[in-house]
Amino acid sequence: MGTVHARSLDPLPMHGPELGVHADDMEAPETEHGPKQEVLENKDVVVQRVHIDGLGRTKEDFLTCEIAEVFRAGNLIDVMRRSHDARQKLLRLGIFRKVEVVIDTSRGEHALPNGLDVTFEVTELRRVTGSYNTMVGNNEGSMVLGLKLPNVFGRAEKLTFQFSYGTKETSYGLSFFKPQPGRFERNVSVSLYKVTGQFPWSSLRETDRGVSAELSFPVWTTRHTVKWEGVWRELGCLARTASFAVRQESGHSLKSSLSHAMVVDTRNSSILPRRGGLLKIHQELAGYTGGDASFLKEDFELQLNKTLFWDSVLSASLWGGLLLPIGDKPTNIADRFYLGGPTSIRGFSMYSMGPQSEGDFLGGEAYWAGGLHLYTPLPFRPGRASFGDLFRTHFFLNAGNLCNLSYGEGPQAHLKKLAECIRWSYGLGLVLRLGNIARLELNYCIPMGVQSGDRICDGVQFGAGIRFL
Repeated sequence: MGTVHARSLDPLPMHGPELGVHADDMEAPETEHGPKQEVLENKDVVVQRVHIDGLGRTKEDFLTCEIAEVFRAGNLIDVMRRSHDARQKLLRLGIFRKVEVVIDTSRGEHALPNGLDVTFEVTELRRVTGSYNTMVGNNEGSMVLGLKLPNVFGRAEKLTFQFSYGTKETSYGLSFFKPQPGRFERNVSVSLYKVTGQFPWSSLRETDRGVSAELSFPVWTTRHTVKWEGVWRELGCLARTASFAVRQESGHSLKSSLSHAMVVDTRNSSILPRRGGLLKIHQELAGYTGGDASFLKEDFELQLNKTLFWDSVLSASLWGGLLLPIGDKPTNIADRFYLGGPTSIRGFSMYSMGPQSEGDFLGGEAYWAGGLHLYTPLPFRPGRASFGDLFRTHFFLNAGNLCNLSYGEGPQAHLKKLAECIRWSYGLGLVLRLGNIARLELNYCIPMGVQSGDRICDGVQFGAGIRFL
């Protein structure tokens, strides 16, 4: 269902720092430069050979680009640094369980007095690996079972089957991933999937069966993703009490769309950042490559974070989106935006604001939402430099609006409609960061600007997820 919050078949990464103090929260110790290090830095060396021991099904030519920088080292310290960088690149490929580096003097007939040999001792992953973990979505949880075939053809390809069973969504899918040699950030992936979701705020059940092809690549400091997706969508009523408007939307539809996403992310953490910013712009065009859904969809996300005095953090966020139908056919309930809930406009029930019919929320074709947050340490700093640093005190102010537009009225009329009847809320609470997996919020909310038909959550509200306004 087309919501403000994006869904993905891929589970959240379960690696990275465990529960505890985040690496970005710790101050790095100052490095002391002694006479011994200066001697090592000034001693010229030549890397004559680089070996990779332990390869089985991995093609050696595929790894050449990952280790090429080691040959450019000019002194011993440079060799160590470049070897460490090459080791990180090899691990990033996701085909090795362990990579060790051994630096030794060159031996043999053509060895130079200052020659070095660098050896990477690798241990490949098994041909088939399984996984079991949990996934935290936007106020929902899932159990995820996965089966992976890493390094299928010897060049870091990956074939993945995944099954997910959650509180509101069940899915399974098969995907194939292949990176470009020497440029892991450039990669292609193809997926087949089936997703069944329940949306009680709309009394709607949706089943998607689809195929997608995706190309990801960096451009300067931005990351781009170009995607084609073909989806057969089946909509049905979740309850007998579903409104007539929802019943009208029931049935089958076929969507074929091209989309592009651009992301600039300088934050030190995606879960609870202390500094940096995020800019995400997404466009989707449906109808020109087939299917019976025709629309142009634009949405963006902006976030700025600044560390203040007393270890407090000020954060500002702005979301917005517009859905333009192409032709005479109205937009589908599965493509519209939804707003409200503990991960967006706090103090309102999940996706329970804006256009509705007989208590069922139908989504909107235009929306905006903004948030201002102040995160501070717990009073008196209990558990400082340990478990207590996972908690933050949270003060917030949220505002936004969601509506449908009459596109013959012009831009000024659209802006005026989005500025009318603004919903907003304020409050305070506690935030718990679960490593790099998710975050939990427990807030006391005071909703304001409530409109007729909106469902509110006045008082204590709990939220869990990875993306918050």
